[in-house]
Amino acid sequence: MELHQRIRSAPVDFGAVRTEFGLASDYPSEAVSEARDAVDAFAGARADRREIPLVTIDPPGAMDLDQAVHLERTPSGGFLLYYAIADVAAMVVPGGPLARESLARGQTFYFPDGTVPLHPTVLSEGRASLLPDVDRPAALWTIECDAHAEPVRWTVARALVRSRARLDYQGVQGDADAGRLHPSIAALPEFGRLRIEAGVARGAITLRLPAQTVIRDGEQTGIDHWQLALEPRTAADDWNEQVSLLTGMCAARIMLDGHHSNGSGNPGQPGLLRTMPPAPATAIESMRRTAAAVGVAWPPEESAGRLLAALDCNTPAALVLMSEAISLLRGATYTILNGQEPDTVQHSAIGAPYAHVTAPLRRLADRYATEICLAHCAETEVPHWVRDELATVVDTMRRTDALSGKVERACLDLTEATVLSSRVDTDFDAVVLREANSTRPAEIFIADPPVLAKCSGTPPEGDTVPVRLAVADPATRTVTFAYPAGPALSVPYSTS
Repeated sequence: MELHQRIRSAPVDFGAVRTEFGLASDYPSEAVSEARDAVDAFAGARADRREIPLVTIDPPGAMDLDQAVHLERTPSGGFLLYYAIADVAAMVVPGGPLARESLARGQTFYFPDGTVPLHPTVLSEGRASLLPDVDRPAALWTIECDAHAEPVRWTVARALVRSRARLDYQGVQGDADAGRLHPSIAALPEFGRLRIEAGVARGAITLRLPAQTVIRDGEQTGIDHWQLALEPRTAADDWNEQVSLLTGMCAARIMLDGHHSNGSGNPGQPGLLRTMPPAPATAIESMRRTAAAVGVAWPPEESAGRLLAALDCNTPAALVLMSEAISLLRGATYTILNGQEPDTVQHSAIGAPYAHVTAPLRRLADRYATEICLAHCAETEVPHWVRDELATVVDTMRRTDALSGKVERACLDLTEATVLSSRVDTDFDAVVLREANSTRPAEIFIADPPVLAKCSGTPPEGDTVPVRLAVADPATRTVTFAYPAGPALSVPYSTS
């Protein structure tokens, strides 16, 4: 095998991407000082719930731990869920330097070589993080579920909590496979499966496309080398995701119940939902045509979510359909409840009303939505700073959501172009995810190294075909392939 065919990693400088998108890592000194000196504004008014043996489940090495969970079976055969969320609002002074800076930043931006954080790390990875064996202020969700894991009662209140263990997804999966799960999550596999089944029944849509990621190549020394990989997703990821989804659905119900409490919408009871409109009929029709083209039977009465859930994601047909299904998940936004009836309160991908409340260390909107839920449950007024800033929060989240997607794609594009730059004119096997049409080139997936890219020519959708790398230019972050094998395109397509 030739040398260039064995190359799997290359030195990549992500600083240029930070500069291009104006993402400065340095926090204003006055905001850092506030974070360093932060104290719990509700220290004297919390319920002491340190007896609950909570645990966190996060990627290895993560320090900004937003959530801690304890799940137990009830004598009636149901489930009792405790979900502690870092109480960021209790440690950020309304209108202060930290509040102003986080209101502008919106969310944490993740790069392969580090983060541009929403909050100074002294807060997000220290004083507010739900690290093990330390007391922490939290918004504690208590959700009672029946034997089918359907919620029957739910509430949230400020509490003092203490995590017992810091777990990661692969470790939890290994423990589940070996039958030795931590007692606090021993019921999680059954709970997660029931919630996944409930989601399919609601019409929820879950995509299981290969998730590209960029990782440091540990075999290199002296300079950082990076390689492309497919991010492993375990069943434990899916089970834990269901806990957050359920909590967000309960939060939405709290806000909607308060909003409609007087029968006509009460402007004194605001809300902040994460919404997504139903998929357009044209997108469903296109996906049905694609299913027929790749030989997947799709009964007329079956939902798109149920079809996707039943697919073997390791087959080319499944990759094609899941790529096509991205078109069903457009238009996600934040919707304010302010006394007027919005166009939709549903999140179509979840199949229910939903709110972001489980990641306040990393996402601004969660701090505000949590404050609204706490006020509703305590039957107190929503703080004025929440009401006054909701519109700004939504503007910031919309702007930074779009920016986050561009940043992630830019890092992947740069790594793809750099790693592949020495392999121009090399042939690869590719699964054709989408055929070309009059407005766009074909889209392909290559497994080694894992690359999602555009391809010239007319490769047949759903087939595995040989393609030739035509362009790999780190300066423009451009990667293009050609089918059939041929010279580079005169006007290359971007992978972004």
